[in-house]
Amino acid sequence: MPENYKEIIAIAIFLFTYAAIVSEKIHRTIAALFGASLVAVLSIVSLEKAVEAIDFNTIGLLVGMMIIVGITRQTGVFEFLAVKAAKGSQGEPLKIVAALSLVTAVLSAFLDNVTTVLLIVPVTFAIARQLELNPLPFLIPEIIASNIGGTATLIGDPPNIMIGSANNLGFMDFLLNLTPVIVVVYVLTVFCIQIIYRKQLVARDELKTTIMQLNEQDEIKDAALLRKCLVVLALTILGFVTHQYLHLESSIIALTGASLLLLITRSDPEHALQAVEWPVMFFFIGLFVIVGALEEVGVIEAVAKWALDVTGGDLVPTGMLILWLSAIASAFVDNIPFVATMIPLIQDMGRLGGITDLNLLWWSLSLGACLGGNGTAIGASANVVVLGMAEKRGVHISFIGYMKIAFPLMLMSIVVSTAYLLFWYYAHTMTAMCVTLVLGLVLAVLLKPITNILTKQK
Repeated sequence: MPENYKEIIAIAIFLFTYAAIVSEKIHRTIAALFGASLVAVLSIVSLEKAVEAIDFNTIGLLVGMMIIVGITRQTGVFEFLAVKAAKGSQGEPLKIVAALSLVTAVLSAFLDNVTTVLLIVPVTFAIARQLELNPLPFLIPEIIASNIGGTATLIGDPPNIMIGSANNLGFMDFLLNLTPVIVVVYVLTVFCIQIIYRKQLVARDELKTTIMQLNEQDEIKDAALLRKCLVVLALTILGFVTHQYLHLESSIIALTGASLLLLITRSDPEHALQAVEWPVMFFFIGLFVIVGALEEVGVIEAVAKWALDVTGGDLVPTGMLILWLSAIASAFVDNIPFVATMIPLIQDMGRLGGITDLNLLWWSLSLGACLGGNGTAIGASANVVVLGMAEKRGVHISFIGYMKIAFPLMLMSIVVSTAYLLFWYYAHTMTAMCVTLVLGLVLAVLLKPITNILTKQK
């Protein structure tokens, strides 16, 4: 048996698991758990190392937020927001698309994307039906908006949760560094979508009136519960904003918020825990173990050395490579296993290349993986869920039909992200140059009288 048999077996298990996830012939959770079991059974990693590879901060954050959202959704507040947005648009279809997309994007920044679309899409179908319009021009913008909004914050999308947890990046780090470009991407995307669908989004005046007659208050099912949920949500978000200063992990904040909500609402724990997507949790656990095995046997380090050779170890080319590679890959494969693989790779690239500040690479990975999911119908979980819900209601969205609209918009968002990241990186240098230039001018003004005197003396 060759000396590097562990590396060969680890790579084979990783590729098998990835192929099973992409093919969707085997449930991704089963594939991940089976792969994790193999690396343990074949002694590629010890049990202790396998447990160490699991990022329990990511798991805890997801569980906590799912419990909070699961209880909050019982109040009907999300449907309330959707109806309110439609009425605020005066029944104009183009404005309704923009309003519902905005609600979806904002909610996706603070809640799970799948949960957001599950709540918004049924209301969207009702509105489209009352306007006697094809729901397709409403649904595609909502899919895209959910992935764009989720990119803006630490808790908006699983890749961000994983990146933040692995590198001690907090809620405010994501908010301050990614929200500016996400706002630009969102505005440009909605503008383009309205141009694409403007001829299909025309409704008769009498149908618009029916939208204005909807009563959003009817959507609120439990006002007392809503008040409690909003208080806990506000406290939890405040915790995310300040957790770095309090030296608390984001998972502690989320689980504390969930526990507090369970306590004050006296919800049945068994029912509340049903809101947790346990298959997703075990999918993460399996992936962490498999990627941990690759890292343990040295495969990640070898790939990092190769990547450094390709980019010459320069930070900016490496960041651009990660951004575009992440975007294209995430359009066709699940971005969660991709990001799980990239995190230790980038960490090793920083260690081997002597790079102390890796933030450019983390923002590149986040933007590429999250926005890239918009490219195709299978690029993100929210895409698959919405298309499935549409199919059940007799609205077929083909893979190519979706891709014709979404892929160019995804490429546009990555071009904007490229420009933003280059500006973000070089802004420090530009600031230093501007300060130097200003100081030089001030110095020249101050020295001018002396120069004149010296000139006259000569």
